[in-house]
Amino acid sequence: MIDAVAGRDERRGLANLATTVGDAHRLPWPDATFDAAYLVTMMGEIPQRGRTLAELRRVLKPGGRVVVGEMLPDPDDIGRRALQAEALAAGLQAGPVAHGPLTYLARLDRT
Repeated sequence: MIDAVAGRDERRGLANLATTVGDAHRLPWPDATFDAAYLVTMMGEIPQRGRTLAELRRVLKPGGRVVVGEMLPDPDDIGRRALQAEALAAGLQAGPVAHGPLTYLARLDRT
């Protein structure tokens, strides 16, 4: 996936994007590095989601946000209420949720 993203960005002439492989439990960036993070259909794949959410909070700037997208019939789907509870425990505040019959996008804010 990293190679696919890097190749696509190169073909499009994007020079301000860097791909990095890392551990979701120990992200390789300093505190308060990012304005936002976007995760789609992956929270159910991560063991110790709370630890990952705490790491995301750490690397977000104050006022930053995480957007998590989930959809059915993904067998590892995490329900939005469970996600919001885990996010709160990690120090993230639940924001608006957009949803359809089988999908949702949840915003989690760093205060």
